[in-house]
Amino acid sequence: MTRDADHLLPTRDPVRLLTEAGKPTGLPTVAMPPDEALVRAYAALVAGRRLNDQAYALVRQGRLAVYPSSHGQEACQVAAAQVLADGDWLFPTYRDTVAAVTRGVDPVQVLTLLKGDWHSGYDPYEHHVAPQATPLATQLPHAVGVAHAATLRGEPTVAMALCGDGATSEGDFHEALNFAAVFKAPVVFFVQNNEYAISVPLSRQSAAPSLAHKGVGYGLPGERVDGNDMAALLAVLGAAVTRARNGEGPQLVEAHTYRMQAHTNADDAARYRSDDEVAAWTGRDPITRLSAYLSDRGLLPAERRQEIDEAAERLAAVTRNGINQDVTPDPDDLFAHVYATPTPQLREQRALLTDELAREAS
Repeated sequence: MTRDADHLLPTRDPVRLLTEAGKPTGLPTVAMPPDEALVRAYAALVAGRRLNDQAYALVRQGRLAVYPSSHGQEACQVAAAQVLADGDWLFPTYRDTVAAVTRGVDPVQVLTLLKGDWHSGYDPYEHHVAPQATPLATQLPHAVGVAHAATLRGEPTVAMALCGDGATSEGDFHEALNFAAVFKAPVVFFVQNNEYAISVPLSRQSAAPSLAHKGVGYGLPGERVDGNDMAALLAVLGAAVTRARNGEGPQLVEAHTYRMQAHTNADDAARYRSDDEVAAWTGRDPITRLSAYLSDRGLLPAERRQEIDEAAERLAAVTRNGINQDVTPDPDDLFAHVYATPTPQLREQRALLTDELAREAS
């Protein structure tokens, strides 16, 4: 069967509803989201930025082993979480802490993984947020599987599968897109293109016109969006979720954004990008852009802005206090959750360790 590829192609330029100064572009692309959705998104943006800064401080204090900040990418994080219904699933990467918290997960539980604890820190079923995936793209086939299973059960579930530009070079990315397209699985593949896969620039990863064009080869539509424009993100991702829920299949969305800080605290970003490059993105900050728009509309009075700032500080305090609590590890956890029924080898190893600890204590 031959399919018309024209409807699969993304727009030539990323969809944008707000200029960098926070003014409406006036372009007839997609409808502006409702005012209340934008105010709610602004509050989550401010909270997300404060969470990023607090987590980075906890790394420097030795309370977190590592933190991959999404400073500058918070609009992508917030929009991905807010366009989902309660029964939908979010599949985050290691950099998507803000998305998980926006979805309702306790920030202390989210950061438990990055503290070096033994599990992901939260119950994935409570808020329908899968464990944060450190290996690139491995969560994408999982998202497709959950979405396809929901379709077989007759459930209106949509999966939002997050990844970065580096993940599009992995085999799991292509396998997930192909399976989703063939079976019309209700998945939104959301690529946060922040220009670098650690230190590898996008130009060394792909020769495609855009990452959104990669959907064409698998028979699913692609779209490009300004990843620092909260209004455009809510509109584009919201439309993709609605399309998937209505049985129209998966979609690939590429957001053009930028990682303002280093890949992690273990990375020296100055080795592969210039200060001028970073400075050029400073003026595109998603928070100042949306703040300007809402202020011009009279939707962000001083008292509301203060409420939002105070809520963000409370989130930071909860995170700081929770991570600063010392946890006494239980050696038995090494064996308790390996298999539902322990193997003879595990029982033997547990007995040896128990005996050794008992002798040391006596």
